[in-house]
Amino acid sequence: MDAASFEQAPPSPTIDAGKTLPWLIYLVFFAVLNETVFNVSTPAISRAFGLSPSGVSWVMTAFIVFFAMGSVIFGRLSDIFSLKRLILIGICIYAGGSAAGFAVQSSYPGVIVARAIQGAGASAIPALIMVLVARFFPAEDRGKVFGTITSVVAFAAGVGPVIGGFVSGTLGWPFLFIIPLLTLVSIPFFSRLLPAEARRKGSVDILGAVLVAAGITAFIFFLSFSAWYYLAASAAAIAVLVLHIRRTPNPFIQPSLFGNVRFRAGMIVGFLVFSSSIGIIFIIPLMFTTLRGLSTREIGLLMFPGAISGVVFGRLGGNLADRKGNRLVIGVGLLLLIASLFLISFLLDLSPWFVSVGLLLTYVGFTLIQTALINSVSQTLDVRETGTGMGLFNLVTFISAAVGTALVARVLAGGWLDVRLNPLITESKAFAYSNLMVAFAVLIAVGGIVYFARYRKRSEASPAPSKGRSAA
Repeated sequence: MDAASFEQAPPSPTIDAGKTLPWLIYLVFFAVLNETVFNVSTPAISRAFGLSPSGVSWVMTAFIVFFAMGSVIFGRLSDIFSLKRLILIGICIYAGGSAAGFAVQSSYPGVIVARAIQGAGASAIPALIMVLVARFFPAEDRGKVFGTITSVVAFAAGVGPVIGGFVSGTLGWPFLFIIPLLTLVSIPFFSRLLPAEARRKGSVDILGAVLVAAGITAFIFFLSFSAWYYLAASAAAIAVLVLHIRRTPNPFIQPSLFGNVRFRAGMIVGFLVFSSSIGIIFIIPLMFTTLRGLSTREIGLLMFPGAISGVVFGRLGGNLADRKGNRLVIGVGLLLLIASLFLISFLLDLSPWFVSVGLLLTYVGFTLIQTALINSVSQTLDVRETGTGMGLFNLVTFISAAVGTALVARVLAGGWLDVRLNPLITESKAFAYSNLMVAFAVLIAVGGIVYFARYRKRSEASPAPSKGRSAA
């Protein structure tokens, strides 16, 4: 779609926020829940089919791969087609995959296919809801809405394993496929509440979509299996995609999107902060087990206050961003996150409860940054770029989480940071963990520098927004 078509686009219709937001919360909860609800049931699935740990991992991998691909694809489609139609299609695919999974529970290949269909359908929900908020909600209210959604995501991710364990232990793991069918309840309400948008100019770039999907899939396989040829395939697909979008009139991803300096900066900041934060959350259980020999239950108890804090601070951060601006919220989040990492690094020799306090600050800081950064990025996009833009941002944060986890695992396995750099740490097994916390703090600080360099106040940094573009 060219710039002229953006300028000629009619203003977006309005929606009843009070009636729509509860259903957005409902839908996001069940979409995110399915990312974690199968985690605790993989041993049971492994026993049912006689699988190795690597074999049963496809229950998660199939969902993740199609969820990642779908986030970008649905985002791009929302720039052309009606959001209402796409959301309803996504719900139906999600529910269809769930029903199929329950029906073919005796076939492991069938279960994997069903999980892939679930991932494709579930990906539509967070991707399109981000677009819906950016397109239909007033700029002054978006922070609050994004904060609410962030809180729901944190809550769903936290209770997913609990619900999964209860359902699997009580009824059996196949009944986990039944849970997403509850999303069908929302169809009549979204049909009534969301506006019927006309199809916009533009066409679907099938080759571009295939190249994006191939690049994402190969990269996720590389992170999962560490085979170099997956990385080579991913790089080749991306290289061909870059050439393709420069020569195609209506490419899957507009090259001009990467010319948006603040959008590009937001992607970089998101990658640095999200990869570091997820890496921290990944190593904490390993650290508690290695250094203190704690049980899974004890580790869960220590991490619970931080994990559940997102429910409160996501909404709080969103409200503060609307009143005081995104820069303030991100600044506070950065200070809390960096301070917490130094605190954890210095307290590793002490009681795990001291580390738990530092971890609470980590979760709070990350939640504040996440809420305000999503809001910041959404406000850099033209109303007709929100689908592709937010889809790419979701993809970057998703990939960054996988990269952070993979890199941390390799650093620990390779012993690269098993050197005493912190004079307060005396236990040799703690050296690597202490150094990793400091390294994460440095990466997050770099992300903060990039953010404040590019997201200056509009009066200092950039001209007034063009027609159809929200003020940042």
